[in-house]
Amino acid sequence: MMDMIKNDGAKGQELIAFRIGSQEFCIDVMSVREIRGWTPATPLPQAPSFVCGVINLRGTVLPIVDLAARLGFTPAEPSARHAIVVVQIAQQMVGLLVEGVSDIFTVTESQVQPTPDVASDMAKEFVRGVIAMDGRMISMIVLDSILPADQRKAA
Repeated sequence: MMDMIKNDGAKGQELIAFRIGSQEFCIDVMSVREIRGWTPATPLPQAPSFVCGVINLRGTVLPIVDLAARLGFTPAEPSARHAIVVVQIAQQMVGLLVEGVSDIFTVTESQVQPTPDVASDMAKEFVRGVIAMDGRMISMIVLDSILPADQRKAA
């Protein structure tokens, strides 16, 4: 782990990158509990449109959020290539449905550019910043905004 910290005096933050459509997003690796293959979810009545349903994760009922739908993209049609990234948001464990995990990398705060002013308020709510590296643009997601405020309080 120590070799992943940059030598410029700034401590790096480890992020895990994944795809949704043609775009790449990332979250702090410390929030990730596990990554698993797609498992069909049991739908819940009256659930928000971005909630696929729930799965049984070793005896725990885990809600699955379609991250594409939550971020305003076309809802995913889950297949074997999709993955569930199990994350901790406040006190709630949630599975995020993504198209695939691409890599884990380390950045320093100076590498994270602010979300452009032309972005919508909704985009700014979900995206903390943008990282340009290796010819890729990776948006850093704010996990706290994935669950609506009322669901975070209930958790």
